[in-house]
Amino acid sequence: MNRVNLPAAILVVLILGVWEAAVRLLDVPLFILPPPSCIVWTALIRAPLIFPHALVTFSEILMGVGLAVITAIPLAVVMFARPALEKAFSPFLVASQAIPVFALAPLLVVWLGYGMASKVFMAWIIIFFPICVSLLEGFKSCDPEFRILFRLMGASFFNTLTLLYWPWALPRFFAGLKVGVGVAGIGAVIGEWVGAQKGLGFFMIQSNARLRVDLVFAAILWLTAMGLALWRLTGILEKIIIKWK
Repeated sequence: MNRVNLPAAILVVLILGVWEAAVRLLDVPLFILPPPSCIVWTALIRAPLIFPHALVTFSEILMGVGLAVITAIPLAVVMFARPALEKAFSPFLVASQAIPVFALAPLLVVWLGYGMASKVFMAWIIIFFPICVSLLEGFKSCDPEFRILFRLMGASFFNTLTLLYWPWALPRFFAGLKVGVGVAGIGAVIGEWVGAQKGLGFFMIQSNARLRVDLVFAAILWLTAMGLALWRLTGILEKIIIKWK
């Protein structure tokens, strides 16, 4: 284990150890707060029950991420090329994050139905902002001397975008993408809480109604694992694409 991961591992073991000891010493009922060992055991032994719901939520997250990427990149490019459009769109971007997702979820269910579309749209709302803003700031951070050099060489905006601005902004783009995939599950799960027939959010609501708190925590554990996996996959993709970083 490397030095970077060791402090985090020690902290996690310490927190889980204190949690386990406190629950057992205080004799806390399982329907109030199960110990970590019970949660991990439930997540493993109930995997056949949880996996179909996790697969639905994971699919919603992936589609939300994909939709956010293919919409955030063109908008960031347009706002960078036309500062007037940035001033026009910025209030709407900020408003999309200022409105609580809990307030939008019931409306999206009414408009888009109880299927996957409303959950994907919820995930898109949360992921879109950090990707778009990070990429736009990456474009703006380009060294002015390189901009002048490309202008003196007669490069078009498209050539400058592909050969200078885009490579320059890639680190910030991936930083925003990491933030997006880390919080993508929030939108999907909230949408499932409001109205769904499958998914980890639906599974959590059903388990909570039956006072199966261990199953609720197991679903949270699965959701956390998916978020960490996506974050790690994004980091690997970043290293492959940005070889010069």
